[in-house]
Amino acid sequence: MRSFLFVPADSERKLAKGPASGPDGLILDLEDSVATDRKTIARDMALAYLKSADRAGPKLYVRVNALDTGLTLGDLAIVMQGKPDGIVFPKCVGQADLDLMSNYLDALETREGMEHGKTRILTIATESAAAILALTAAPAKHARLIGHSWGGEDLMADLGALAKGPSPGVYDDTFKLARTVNLMASVAAGVTAYDTVYPDIRNIEGLRMEARDARRMGYGGKIAIHPDQVAIIHEVFTPSEAEIDWANRVIATFEGNPGAGVLTMDGKMLDKPHLVLARRLVARKGG
Repeated sequence: MRSFLFVPADSERKLAKGPASGPDGLILDLEDSVATDRKTIARDMALAYLKSADRAGPKLYVRVNALDTGLTLGDLAIVMQGKPDGIVFPKCVGQADLDLMSNYLDALETREGMEHGKTRILTIATESAAAILALTAAPAKHARLIGHSWGGEDLMADLGALAKGPSPGVYDDTFKLARTVNLMASVAAGVTAYDTVYPDIRNIEGLRMEARDARRMGYGGKIAIHPDQVAIIHEVFTPSEAEIDWANRVIATFEGNPGAGVLTMDGKMLDKPHLVLARRLVARKGG
């Protein structure tokens, strides 16, 4: 999946409009976009949406509240009745937190008569200094995990930073580190790395530039906070016809020479890293 779109779970209008922009995944948000006095309302609205939505549309994920709020289990107890495709797990601090979330899902899937392991997890994995250090020490892995994303706003607060950088999309070294660690942890776990949100919703060119930077680094997708951002994310993270043609020819070249370690194509050397990249591009075709 190339894109996720955040939608406040307590906004009937935004929930209704969410799928129209064509995101690969829709995140029903119970956390940052919902005021404290509306948390219970948001849970119930998320459940109603999950039960009534066309499941042939985007994958439906729910971002629950973080473990330190005391609301996580209550969120899960309600929304798992609607059998979401996945849970977005904010402020996840390494393997121990990921394992704990999976244990909660084990129990709730059993309660709901669901297939074990069906509910996937996308973490927001860099929202504190402790989380970044945990990923650096031991990248979090799990069979439920589909990806790690990084977050800058909460990290900024945790660090006491006044800004993430001098301008939108230009990051200070601490935030570059978070972005890099998230990418490497995702690759080490064998899952997709998702770039963080771009908060300036009117700056489409800024979004495009940041998304291109992320894709060049190795990111596989990006999270949106406004429907207008989805098309740009798809434009950037969908491999072009030329890239797919190159990838297919690389794969065919290696398949035609199964014992070779180094080959040539179009007058250029090919080795196994090119084959790995080619297979990743083909796997990302069409999202």
